[in-house]
Amino acid sequence: MRTRAFGTTGFAVSEIGLGAWQLGCAGWNGPRDEAAHRVVDEALALGCTFIDTAPPYADGRSEELLGEVLEGRRDQVVLCTKFGHTPEGTTDYSADRIEASVEGSLRRLRTDHLDILLIHSPPRDLMNGTAPHYRVLERLKDAGVIRAYGVSLREGSCDELREVLDTTGSEAVEVRFNPLCQEPAPAIAEAGEKGVGIIVNVPLESGWLSGRYRADSTFDPVRSRWTRAEIARRAALVEEFEQALPAGTSTVHGALRFILAQPGVATVIPGAKSVEQVRDNVAGADRSLPAESVDAIRAFWETRLRDDPLPW
Repeated sequence: MRTRAFGTTGFAVSEIGLGAWQLGCAGWNGPRDEAAHRVVDEALALGCTFIDTAPPYADGRSEELLGEVLEGRRDQVVLCTKFGHTPEGTTDYSADRIEASVEGSLRRLRTDHLDILLIHSPPRDLMNGTAPHYRVLERLKDAGVIRAYGVSLREGSCDELREVLDTTGSEAVEVRFNPLCQEPAPAIAEAGEKGVGIIVNVPLESGWLSGRYRADSTFDPVRSRWTRAEIARRAALVEEFEQALPAGTSTVHGALRFILAQPGVATVIPGAKSVEQVRDNVAGADRSLPAESVDAIRAFWETRLRDDPLPW
């Protein structure tokens, strides 16, 4: 697994990391207990050195499982978690709750420090450095409790990302980006130039770039937000994307390789529910996407999605 510098933090992170939202999550049919341990074990064995989690994932169980499996080898990974959503399913962005949230994460993760702490999908007013939260984060960094901080954006528009970059002192930003959602690309490149580490989430567009979904697909209640018309549109777009890939390249690998071809990206964090999915995700970084395919995918988004983007 190749590694990349994570901005100017001094961290070296694997190109493919592990998104841990699914660990222990019954609602998403995520791996539980020993199965979750095997997923993390395999990710580490294959060279994944970046893991992303958050207190609300599986109501805190994701952090707990990571704490169990990383005990004794905590120093092998750059560990990122978040603040703003609680394990109880509530939302609390109060600046005076940051330290309590961090203490809970430290306890569940069985560690004495967090490598990266992100404000989790905050409202727009918390994306500006005038918010008191950034003073708290600086204090925690000075104390060695966290090593870097930043923001996890929900939508990830260029305007939002640029405001975070220009005003907050963030060293890390997590943003949705993939072949079907390319709007943040210019600001991602700017982040790289500014020395800010970019973490790409939702790289497979909620499963649409996994190669599993087509126009006749049906979804369980967790993903029932798409109408039949939206499903048909997404399926057609996926087929167009696949036509831009070199022969023999899977939809998953094409999506991951396109993301890794973007200037400014430090790491990509697909989730994995099984050891087999971990292996497939990691194999996405085995080779690069040809420049002509990268250009074709950018042109596809410009003509088909720039003026009519897909909703979350």
